[in-house]
Amino acid sequence: MSEEITLNVLTLNCWGIPYVSKNRIDRMNAIAERLNDENYDIVCLQEIWSINDFRLIRSRTQEKLPYSHYFFSGVVGSGVCIYSRYAIEDVMFHKWPLNGYVHKVQHGDWFGGKGVGLCRLNVQNYNVNIYVAHLHAEYCRENDEYNAHRVMQAFDTAQFIRMTKGGADAVILGGDLNTEPQDLAYRIICGVAGLTDTCARSSDCLGTNECAKNSYTSSNISRKSPQGKRIDYILYMGSKKCQVEVSDFLHPFPSRVPDMNFSYSDHEAIMASLKLKKGSQNEADNIDVRDSLKEAMSICEAALSNVQRQRIWYLLASFVIVIPLLLSMGLDYLVSNIGISIGFNFLRLLLTALLCYSLFMSSLWNKLEQNALKAGCSAMEIHLMKLSNNYNGHVSRHQPTQLI
Repeated sequence: MSEEITLNVLTLNCWGIPYVSKNRIDRMNAIAERLNDENYDIVCLQEIWSINDFRLIRSRTQEKLPYSHYFFSGVVGSGVCIYSRYAIEDVMFHKWPLNGYVHKVQHGDWFGGKGVGLCRLNVQNYNVNIYVAHLHAEYCRENDEYNAHRVMQAFDTAQFIRMTKGGADAVILGGDLNTEPQDLAYRIICGVAGLTDTCARSSDCLGTNECAKNSYTSSNISRKSPQGKRIDYILYMGSKKCQVEVSDFLHPFPSRVPDMNFSYSDHEAIMASLKLKKGSQNEADNIDVRDSLKEAMSICEAALSNVQRQRIWYLLASFVIVIPLLLSMGLDYLVSNIGISIGFNFLRLLLTALLCYSLFMSSLWNKLEQNALKAGCSAMEIHLMKLSNNYNGHVSRHQPTQLI
């Protein structure tokens, strides 16, 4: 194990949705060129929705970053990948059970099969776990229908890190967490997993999305908050064998692609230089996450009640739809006009599709979401009980409440 090494870690949401994202091909080429020109050791990318974009960046950065891995998942791929200067020894992907809604095609998060990916590296005899994640987007902050999903994803990610970090000298998480530092999901990830934010001691408030300097930020948003919001992070943790210190933190990319009038992405890249050296990591601030877990549980329980109500409404909708569908069956012999007959058949087809949708949402999909919420609440309750026992200095023999 070397005495001291420095890892330059970069993360970027590349906004790489084929046929949707503006200037995607030119931006991917520019990102690949930038990564090859600079001295990065580990790169965590999100929203690489086309495998061809992953291959393009891999081919252009092969000399500097010879090792890479794309985490396949869902219908269109998870969108997350890792490039590394150091050999990747093991990989693992944990898909979140709550991942948005299949019928919200305009949002598309479900189709990505999102989760948290892990690459285990050997960095000059330091065992380093690199995690990459992209939590569910926040489409409306005032009325956030995905709040429970994102909170559950945050807890799942923290638990995954806790349970896979064994044997690692250092842990690094890079990604678009779609949560701001004051939000519950951020507190859950940092508090439960024991991670430290590389930007925590920075004097500058470096926004990473909707920044005024970004070409894809609308003028209305720019005027309201020129700094933008910080939702992309590099988080880290040392161990009893390895100390990790932040020596630098910055936005490494210029505001525009050279010779172009657009930015590299609608997000800003962030880079942190982390020093790894022998020794025991100083204990991070002991954050009491019990209140955060209680808040998370209340959000998930409210979501569970809402899901149960939705089931009733979908069943009622099915009943309402099936009545005119059955009545229309007896009208065929009364209709002689071909045009009207085609209209009836089209109406039946539409009602049948709506009936199938309502039955699917009230049965299979509803049960999937209910069980995912129940599983998350149970896991949170067990972890909360453990923390409470540690603070109180005794072991409880009570079993957690079951949401049955």
